[in-house]
Amino acid sequence: MNLPATLKTAAVSLGANRLRAFLALLGIVIGIASVVTLMSIGRGIQAEITSSIESLGTDLLLVRFGAGEFGRPDAAPLSRSARPLTLADAEALADPGATPSVEAVAAELQTSGVVSAGGNSGYGEVLGVTSDYLSVRDLSMRSGIFIASTHVANRDDVVVLGGALAETLFGSRDPVGQPVRINARRFTVVGVLERKGRPGDSFYGFLEWFDRQAMVPATTAFYRLSSGRASGGEVVVNSIYAKAASTDAVDAAFDEIRSVLRLRHRIAEDDDFTITTQREAIDVLAGAVDAFVVFLGAIAGVSLLVGGIGIMNIMLVSVVERTREIGIRRAMGAKRRDILLQFVIEAVLLTVSGGLLGILLGLGVSALVSGVSLGEGATLQTVVSGDIATLALVVSAAVGLFFGIYPASRASRLHPIEALRTE
Repeated sequence: MNLPATLKTAAVSLGANRLRAFLALLGIVIGIASVVTLMSIGRGIQAEITSSIESLGTDLLLVRFGAGEFGRPDAAPLSRSARPLTLADAEALADPGATPSVEAVAAELQTSGVVSAGGNSGYGEVLGVTSDYLSVRDLSMRSGIFIASTHVANRDDVVVLGGALAETLFGSRDPVGQPVRINARRFTVVGVLERKGRPGDSFYGFLEWFDRQAMVPATTAFYRLSSGRASGGEVVVNSIYAKAASTDAVDAAFDEIRSVLRLRHRIAEDDDFTITTQREAIDVLAGAVDAFVVFLGAIAGVSLLVGGIGIMNIMLVSVVERTREIGIRRAMGAKRRDILLQFVIEAVLLTVSGGLLGILLGLGVSALVSGVSLGEGATLQTVVSGDIATLALVVSAAVGLFFGIYPASRASRLHPIEALRTE
């Protein structure tokens, strides 16, 4: 029997028991729809995380005090001769003669405090920064000016407010020129940053963290707001951000920064600093989210497994009911492989049909849940790609093949005479 005839026979056999075929399809439909929906949700989360990190700059390099790789807090302890990062280190990295692949450099000193104005106050992170921080971190001003090099040199009591923090303290009024207090010390607002996140954006909470920061000159933060001590008379900072001249220049900038810092810290190996790129951060988080997506797919795969068992059960019942039919076909010259092929095709036809319906259902559910509010202004976004649909269809065919082999094999092994004796 040729393949078209076998397909026609399989379709007629399935059509003879529509209710049974529908119930068998239902498990596959639910399983495939679950796989498509959950994986599209996982892909959406992955895309939003990557987009949020990339919005901070893919050509960015971060230098931190301490040895170790990104995401590994179990680094070996530093020697007592290890030198912290300083403002002078940042200035040395900004020298185009030493680091030609670096476009701009900015230092950052992290501290915290209560920022208040009038009867309003907000607790958040206070950053001591240098003048190039605005361009290096890809920020933009809503009003006023950013911290200038003269502010850093003179240790001025000036502050630039994040967009959300400014709204908390001053509402819709422009706070430029107004006084605020940081840990009871008086500062003058010279600028307000444009907000990074907006209510309704996915991962709004992550971006709003940027919008609630207050930025002051690094020297002011060190001498007047932090409890740090000077290292040999130099201002100590927590980290240094360097912006490469281009995305292609990141590797060259990495090597140049390491060479300059090794020379300044007088070390040949066992660095007392760590350089990471934004791409490394994206790769680490992408790997974690990939594992999460696979986990979601595995959960959905359980329902697909149950559907496959239902297919096998239905096919075994079909073999018992059609024993006499099998005997007649064998007596008329049908070979074992013909019987085997027919039952396998019936199982695959069931699962592929269920797979197609499941994909359509999954696409519909994914579109339905996309944009659902997650609270705090964040929304759920789903991403459905062609590979998800293709994978779901291939998996459904594989399920039919796997769970159809045993019933088909059992049918093909029936002896013609014994099958004809069956009532």
